Amino acid sequence: MKAVQLVSARIAYSESAFAELVLWRLSTPLKGSAHAFKYRLAYVVRGECVLRYDNEVGKGDHRHFGDKENAYAFTTPDQLIADFQMDIARWNHENSNA
Repeated sequence: MKAVQLVSARIAYSESAFAELVLWRLSTPLKGSAHAFKYRLAYVVRGECVLRYDNEVGKGDHRHFGDKENAYAFTTPDQLIADFQMDIARWNHENSNA
């Protein structure tokens, strides 16, 4: 099976903030992942990526929130997007005075 792109979207949140979501279904899991999805979800504010979920080859599922990087427990594509959206809301709330 060839890789199938499931999502490719850019969502504007304001004049200075947007999210970019890219999600693929693969024929086999990437090295470091236990599922057959490849993804990159990023939230960019004033030209800086402040939040990112991805699964690099060999590194596995993880997320970047500000300066911190943590493992991410991937379950489903829908949950991935829901978690990403919750983190966008959290980042916006925590940085509302920035």
